[in-house]
Amino acid sequence: MDKLESMQVYVCVVDAHSFARAAEVLGLPRSTVSRVIKELESWLGIQLLQRTTRKLSVTADGRRYYVDCKRLLADISTMESSFPGRSAKPKGRFKVGVPQSLARHCVIPSLTEFLHQYPELELILCSSDDVEDIIQDGYDCVIRAGRIEDSTTLVARPLANFKWAVFASPTYIDIYGKPKSLNDLEKHRAVGYLNHRTGRTTDWFFTLDEEDYALRMNETLIVDDTDAYIQAGIQGLGLIRVASYLVKPYVQCGALVPCMDGLSFDLPLSLVYPQNRYLPPSVRVFYDWCKKVLSQPNHHPETPVLQKPGSGFIG
Repeated sequence: MDKLESMQVYVCVVDAHSFARAAEVLGLPRSTVSRVIKELESWLGIQLLQRTTRKLSVTADGRRYYVDCKRLLADISTMESSFPGRSAKPKGRFKVGVPQSLARHCVIPSLTEFLHQYPELELILCSSDDVEDIIQDGYDCVIRAGRIEDSTTLVARPLANFKWAVFASPTYIDIYGKPKSLNDLEKHRAVGYLNHRTGRTTDWFFTLDEEDYALRMNETLIVDDTDAYIQAGIQGLGLIRVASYLVKPYVQCGALVPCMDGLSFDLPLSLVYPQNRYLPPSVRVFYDWCKKVLSQPNHHPETPVLQKPGSGFIG
């Protein structure tokens, strides 16, 4: 049994959640994939996968082995690519977690360029906002917003910095007026955004005189969808707080009006990936590409939307 190839097969089965799909990806007969996993389990003396007629699940031992295999395979690939004779472009499976609105309106519209530049890279793009455990879920990297806490297992590299501000529709302003200060917000109503991870709506953050403030707004409507959040603001159902560049098209056409000039909140966006001895080439090139794309927020004609605060891309 070739241990390295067996590890590659096993990782593919876990990523694909299926023997049949893994066999298709690897270009192998399904029987071969099944045999490799059985031999691997026999050699390790543990059960890696639980199989039923409807579901394939990973055991606790299998999850630990999967994480170790991913790390070892990534280290081998990165080490080999560091030699001049092996410095080919990144290739193989590459799993990325990208928040939904960032994927829809920034990443996917430019993805043709990236895939054309790295044709041997099999990109698995998961547009998820709730990536809790990067390593356990098998991600090579994820994009997250907010200040990333120090970690011995994760690395966070800055991608961009976005400014958040308050906006209202002309209809709302005609009825309730335009807020100009933090104190004014007490008299206003807002659209709330439900964070399913915390079970509550998100606070509004501002920076004033180099100090950060968190406010709870009077919410007359609560939504849990990014497009609905923007549309609720456009329809005059309340104030919304969003990254300014995402609503620029709405501001330009007059559907939304900036409020509280000079009061905003900067939020960093980072690429987060597991700490490895070597930086995988796929992560390196994806980071460079993302940084270039996000530095040109007005490059795409699509109307951008807000991503839910507090769990992934915020803005």
